[in-house]
Amino acid sequence: MSADAIPANPENPVTASELIRFENVTKRFGENTVLDNLCFSVQPGKHVTLIGPSGSGKTTILRLLMTLLKPDEGAITVNGAKLFPSEGEKQLREVRKNIGMVFQQFNLFPNMSVQRNITEAPVRVLGMSKDEAAERAKGLLDLVGLGDRADAKPNQLSGGQQQRVAIARALAMRPQVLLLDEVTSALDPELVAGVLDVLRDIARSTDITMLCVTHEMNFARDISDDVLMFDSGKVIESGSPEKIFSEPEHERTREFLSAVL
Repeated sequence: MSADAIPANPENPVTASELIRFENVTKRFGENTVLDNLCFSVQPGKHVTLIGPSGSGKTTILRLLMTLLKPDEGAITVNGAKLFPSEGEKQLREVRKNIGMVFQQFNLFPNMSVQRNITEAPVRVLGMSKDEAAERAKGLLDLVGLGDRADAKPNQLSGGQQQRVAIARALAMRPQVLLLDEVTSALDPELVAGVLDVLRDIARSTDITMLCVTHEMNFARDISDDVLMFDSGKVIESGSPEKIFSEPEHERTREFLSAVL
């Protein structure tokens, strides 16, 4: 598996020392405050995993970065450019192009072949030629172990194979940031390992920045540079995987890890 399948995007070089920055971000749903004056940053090329109980705000962070939600207060920047407060729809789209996301559900277009699922956005959004997009799709399908399934439809694939196509689709846009939202939670247990192995290889062989929400603690330990423990919309503890998983300082972290490990 080679990083050559995922070339850097020369039109969008990483220029900021902090690729992602959340500054005093608050997000509410009605009376429920999901993110509470949240501050954290991610450096370029780092793999950061968000852990914590359900409802602690982890997925909300990813959805804000995807502009699927807007914060009620605070600022979010990506590579030095404002995502929120937005300076207009055009800038929002430009910043958003640098971010790819793999969801819990695969969200593939059922009427399109695997290859077209991967090439559609690069052609329409990036203006890439169909030939170049097809060549990139071929490399990415090889990368995720599905080089022989380009012409298949999603319903002809297992759940694990569909999720690997979704990973390839996200990478086809050459994002600076790859967001992973519980990408194995919808899979049968025997399919989880294959998807996690693909992500491990991508983490080891590329310089893509990853922000990952997962309950797969061994995977988090393997790929992470930093782990952030969330509770009630705040980061209550952060550090290396060795520190968080072996010597957590916060009682809430110890409780959570004892329940999930």
